Amino acid sequence: MTFGKTALTFLAAVSLASSSLQAASPVPVGAEHGMVVSAHRLASDAGVEVLQQGGNAVDAAIAVAYALAVTFPEAGNIGGGGFMTVRLADGRQTFLDFRETAPKAATAKMYLDKAGKVIRLLSTRGYKAVGVPGTVAGLELARERFGTRPRAQLMAAAIRLARDGFVMDQGDATFLAEGAEDFAKDAPSAAIFLNGDKPWEKGHRLVQADLARMLQQIADHGADAFYKGEAAQKIVAASKARGGILSMADFASYKAVERAPTECDYRGYHVISAPLPSSGGVVICETLNILSAYPMGELGWHSAKGVHYLTEALRRAYHDRNVNLGDPDFVKTDAAKFISPEYAAQLRSGIAADKATPSVSLGMPGMNHEGTSTTHFSIVDAAGNAASLTYTLNDWFGARVTAEGTGILLNDEMDDFSSKPGEPNMYGLVEGVNNAIAPGKRPLSSMTPTIVTKDGKLVMVIGTPGGSHIPTGVLQVMLNMIDHGMTVTEATDAPRIHAQWMPDVLFHEPNALSLDTRALLAARGHMLEQMDYWNQIAVILVGGPAIGKPQIGKAQLYGAIDPRLPVGSVAGY
Repeated sequence: MTFGKTALTFLAAVSLASSSLQAASPVPVGAEHGMVVSAHRLASDAGVEVLQQGGNAVDAAIAVAYALAVTFPEAGNIGGGGFMTVRLADGRQTFLDFRETAPKAATAKMYLDKAGKVIRLLSTRGYKAVGVPGTVAGLELARERFGTRPRAQLMAAAIRLARDGFVMDQGDATFLAEGAEDFAKDAPSAAIFLNGDKPWEKGHRLVQADLARMLQQIADHGADAFYKGEAAQKIVAASKARGGILSMADFASYKAVERAPTECDYRGYHVISAPLPSSGGVVICETLNILSAYPMGELGWHSAKGVHYLTEALRRAYHDRNVNLGDPDFVKTDAAKFISPEYAAQLRSGIAADKATPSVSLGMPGMNHEGTSTTHFSIVDAAGNAASLTYTLNDWFGARVTAEGTGILLNDEMDDFSSKPGEPNMYGLVEGVNNAIAPGKRPLSSMTPTIVTKDGKLVMVIGTPGGSHIPTGVLQVMLNMIDHGMTVTEATDAPRIHAQWMPDVLFHEPNALSLDTRALLAARGHMLEQMDYWNQIAVILVGGPAIGKPQIGKAQLYGAIDPRLPVGSVAGY
């Protein structure tokens, strides 16, 4: 995710200045029995509490998700949607899709004016931007399929945090202030997220009484309380009163879906990742398949040759993402083709060792963008069950509207569709008609909750926010550990690059590439540009602080939370 001005001021104090961050990274946090890595300390604590009470990783994930809806309103939510990858200790694995859907009244041209031009902000601000939320349905499906504890127990911490409030630290206050200008335009939001007409500050207690009441209704009566009860009624009433198109039928018909994960292998490791309508698993597997023929470890971390091959692989994977992928319930896509070794070999044959491929030579569809207000958490329990969950409001604080009397911030997920093929956007994601708006359709996503195993044993649980930067962030942390031997904290802290086909630019964080490396890449024809920080990797490594390294004491789990965001924690017991 990118951050606003106040957040960037805060982030300036976060030291990512060393070009060899591996040497500066702290020793990974270790735990013997169970671990939770999330974007908020209180949410991580809620998850660990469930684990200590005998709940499994899925139980803990539900507790963390509801707690983040209270403590991390930037992206934690019950008014949005997401994905969850699950692997149980007995080897069973699945993927839960609770992505938002387009309302029944949605049309392909709903964000265009009479001249066919996109109306600015219509798909990102206000009720017309809101998709049908999926989070509550997804969490309840997870509990019914794999949970072991009563719903009331799993939601107790979230309800308490909303009802009694929590004291904000500097990170909480800094990021909440990012939405202040828009909160002031929406009275129900202002009543909660502003202190009068000013942002809340460090040390203030944030109380969310309406949200506590909605959460209590869900705890008492399940998903129907959200989709058929007071919450839906008030959201629909606010939508109708303020130009939206949501209906009670949209809520009543929403279903979370269980799907088979996208899977592939890389240097003996088995990757279990997100299937369509997430593009993340395809992008990661297609890229890994291409890279498998190159000696990435021997080439060296962020060497000119290594970065060149990574960029070329990503260029091709993102081209396929944006041209060929979409909601599998609406678009027929042979996803297996794109993650096959044979297809990777075909793509690899077009990569030159000493010359960048012009992105336009791969073909040009239309354009669209993807929001970045997402959060991820990773969980492993004492039995070896693992949950990797990424969910979102799309942009930071979603559509920046709260239905009166609910305390529920709503998503702007409709903006993840292609409002108009061929229309440029702020992030440069270029997509074709497969991601056009249609009633009941789920927009293409980059969210990539991922689990890695080797020889049938759990190795890693990983994910991140960051819009189109999600697959590249997850991928690089995996490569840092598998190919370059870094510890989990070194791999997470290390500066990153990003490439996504269009725009035809190789982006790099400060100190990600040396001057000599940048010169060598430019000589190959790569256009380089420095970027801000986008991700907040949340990762757990099983066994030791680095792959193949012995455990420290009794600790079997090692976690890291990205230092690029000044909130978040690793908690375990």
